[in-house]
Parts: sequence; structure tokens; C-alpha cells
Amino acid sequence: MSEKVSFGYKEVDVEEKTALVGEVFSNVAAKYDIMNDAMSGGMHRLWKDRFVRRVKPQHGEIILDMAGGTGDIAFRMEARGAQVTVSDINQEMLDVGIERAMERGIDSLVWSRQNAEGLTFSSATFDAYTIAFGIRNVTHIDRALAEAHRVLKHGGRFYCLEFSTTQWPGFKEMYDLYSHRLMPKIGKIIADDEDSYRYLAESIRKFPKMPEFESMIRAAGFARTRVEPILGGAVAIHSGWKI
Repeated sequence: MSEKVSFGYKEVDVEEKTALVGEVFSNVAAKYDIMNDAMSGGMHRLWKDRFVRRVKPQHGEIILDMAGGTGDIAFRMEARGAQVTVSDINQEMLDVGIERAMERGIDSLVWSRQNAEGLTFSSATFDAYTIAFGIRNVTHIDRALAEAHRVLKHGGRFYCLEFSTTQWPGFKEMYDLYSHRLMPKIGKIIADDEDSYRYLAESIRKFPKMPEFESMIRAAGFARTRVEPILGGAVAIHSGWKI
């Protein structure tokens, strides 16, 4: 019997999930950044700024930004002098990022279509590995974490920005109502795609809670792991070192 994995609240075959997630992001690519602003009230920009401050990209460092899609994280790190490779499994998302880079006159980024579970890069290649709002869409999170560890140099650092479950009383109930009821409706109005945004809301609820995900990062071989909750854990920055 084939292995079953979650696609939002549904259980699907492993082979099916990658295709379904790919379809979601192909559908939302053109409106992805507009939707991020609409759904977070622009706060995603502040979260990403905070995330990059934690990464502390240095001039000349070689960094892999996985699930980098439209380039939001890469643009911030490139501005600090880092040599960034932007990777994503979805070509439509990469195409949006490439177009945005051209509009900004940024030509130093490398764009590479990659599956986070099986990277084609050599071991010990990168000084840092970043992934923002992408790892919850991976079919096998443990394999993606193992690959992140493999491609990092000794002393390299892993940083992940991802939605989680807020622990703030009252806010948790409001956030659940918003994500399940309103987020798909906003997706329908702005992107004419209610189903994709319903999946994105459901994928947040299915993602491991902060302590569990930190344990997965440690199990992949990372040391000095840390979790920094934002909005009581609605969003969290996870980090670890390859030492």
C-alpha cells in the first residue's frame, strides 16, 4: 500500500502531493506577493526583515535560499553583499522572481529549479541555508532538513521562517477563524482561487508545532538550535548550526 501524506486536511499518496503542491503555487505565482500583503496586512515584510537580520548575511558569503520563489528573501540578502542562489521546485514562482530581479536591475542572483528533498548541489557548498514559508509544503520534511545539513559547510547555519501555532489566548481563536474562513475568501477576491488558499491555511495547521519542529532540526544533525516565536508563535524563526 502506498504511503499517505497530508495535503492540507486531506491524505494523499506521496507521489500525488508534489504535483498538487506544484499546482497550487503555479496557480498563485502571479498574485503571490499581492496576496501576502493582503493576508498579513503587510506584516510579512517586517517578518522577512527580521529574519534576514537574524541570518546576518555577510559580503561574499554563498547562501542558498530554498523555496525562494519570488525573491523576497534573496533581494534582502543580496543587498548585503551575499552571493545568493535562489531555488524553488516551481518554475512559475522562479519566473516571477527573475522578472522582479530584472525590474530592480539585480543580475547577481543565481536561479535554480530544485527539489528541497534532493538537491543537486555538492556537499559542503553553502555558508548558510534559508527557507521562508516553504518547508511546510515539502512532502518529507526530514529529507529536506537532511539535504540542508548536507549542502552546508562545516560551521554553516540554517534559518527557517515558517508559520506555526500561536500560544496567545484569544488571539489563537481569532487567527483560526481568519485563516480558515477569511483567507480562502480573500484568495477568491484577489486571485480568483479559493481552493489554493484554503490549502495554504490548512497546511499551517498541519505543520509540526515549534518544539516538534525544533526536534526534527536537531535530528537532522544541527546543533545550537533555537526558536524565536513571533506573535506568540503564529510565525517562528528556527535556526541551527552545522558543527
